[in-house]
Amino acid sequence: MADDPLDDFASEDVTLLGRTRRVHRKGSGPAVIVIAEMPGISPKVANVARRIADRGATAIMPSLFGVDGRDPRPDNLGVVGGVTNMLGTMARACISREFTVLATGKTSPVADWLRELAAREHDRCGGPGVGAVGMCFTGGFALAMATDERMVAPVLSQPSLPFALLPGRGRSIDVSDADLAVVQARCARGLQVMGLRFAGDRLSPGSRFEHLRELLGDAFLAIELPDDSANPDSFLPQPHSVLTEDLVDEPGQPTREAFDRVLDFFADKLDLSGPGGDDAADRGGGVPPSR
Repeated sequence: MADDPLDDFASEDVTLLGRTRRVHRKGSGPAVIVIAEMPGISPKVANVARRIADRGATAIMPSLFGVDGRDPRPDNLGVVGGVTNMLGTMARACISREFTVLATGKTSPVADWLRELAAREHDRCGGPGVGAVGMCFTGGFALAMATDERMVAPVLSQPSLPFALLPGRGRSIDVSDADLAVVQARCARGLQVMGLRFAGDRLSPGSRFEHLRELLGDAFLAIELPDDSANPDSFLPQPHSVLTEDLVDEPGQPTREAFDRVLDFFADKLDLSGPGGDDAADRGGGVPPSR
């Protein structure tokens, strides 16, 4: 896979809260914010947005870091180039004041910008609300956005902040206690939150999902996949990226079924009318958790 020109997306610079970012948009219908994993909007992240748009939503991809459309894999950039690209992007994000990567009990400031974007897109696209999917570095951002009543379908794919390899970080997520209290109250009133991870993923550990279950109860819909269901051709050193690098995009594959459940979740919560949307509505939103 080579770099993706993203030429099937409409792109514009969006200024919110005094900060301007490039935003890529595709589709029609209610908005779903697709928040890229490290090192940015890769071709596979863009394909997540395309699948969401095909389901009947407007997929919105804000550019938070990295080079939009760049394929980060070693077979495109070379081994040295791939490592340099990943580590350089992470280093810049880690020193940015917009991202909280180490501290527990804090929401990254960029979540305020994302909430404003979601509100803007809801006004623009209409519908019963907004969805969001965050991945890896940005996984917890979708949960932080759920403090806004317009966020009705938050999905956390392998949420990895704060970095769980440091002591005491595994049973936490990068959302402040105050924001978590708001989300808990919304879950008590019917909000559901979906989470995805591989069982052996140390960057998004099982203790983080246990913590979310304790906080959110049955409102947390956890999908935990066996490590051997990950794409054997992934360049990642361990199973991690459920919807992108480690996806085996074939019918009957566990990762494909997980992706389909994400699409069903959006279709149900946002009342999508695209392909498959009517079937999801007929199921009444039943998305059972995996334990």
